[in-house]
Amino acid sequence: MKQAPFLFLLFTFYACTTVKPTGTGSSSQAYYQTDPPITQSLFDDQSSTISEENIRKILEGTYSLPENLRISLVKLESRQNQRSYYWNNETYLKSQQEYLDRFTESFKRSERVQQVSQIPDLLISSTPTFTSIREIAVRTQSDLVAIYSIHSDLYSNYKVFGKADIKAFATTQLIVMDVRTGLIPFSSIVTKEFQSKRMDGELNDQEASERIKNEAVLLTIQEIGEQINQFLKQK
Repeated sequence: MKQAPFLFLLFTFYACTTVKPTGTGSSSQAYYQTDPPITQSLFDDQSSTISEENIRKILEGTYSLPENLRISLVKLESRQNQRSYYWNNETYLKSQQEYLDRFTESFKRSERVQQVSQIPDLLISSTPTFTSIREIAVRTQSDLVAIYSIHSDLYSNYKVFGKADIKAFATTQLIVMDVRTGLIPFSSIVTKEFQSKRMDGELNDQEASERIKNEAVLLTIQEIGEQINQFLKQK
């Protein structure tokens, strides 16, 4: 009786396997085989921008980074920061420059990185695509383009001013695209939290909240920077 579950599973396996008779001659000479494996898409996707042949080449091919790298940074602005208020806010502008400097430092730690620059917002459309960013990177003679986006906010339970502690979170996303191939050999999403109290010298809770959100962002950039350093060592 102990063998009953095993026999039942064995029977189920054979019952679910599709077989087809093949061969010639009498039925006693026929043998059976399973359906051939599916190696390409069977869907008729008219919107696809990559042919089935190129998909196979990409998945079956090998890839390696160039030894010497020129890198451009692109910041994708979140809806949170697209309001005009942020464009003339001193704290916001300084924090954005600090984030850029931190990413630049992370890439420059690698000896193979020869140059790191930022692609000006003037060259980025309001609705950028990977294709348009890649073409801009070509114009700047970049080998890689690092695209990042940052979102930070306060937890809802901590948005009521007057509480002793203020707790914020930040999520930073970054991808690295190879300009020559269009491949993305590295991507990362990191979320961090930071909690603190209003400090002496801060005029109000709003000022304290901006500082705490900024600290959460810096934690995410620090972790992504460590990941970037390891990535450049392995390739």
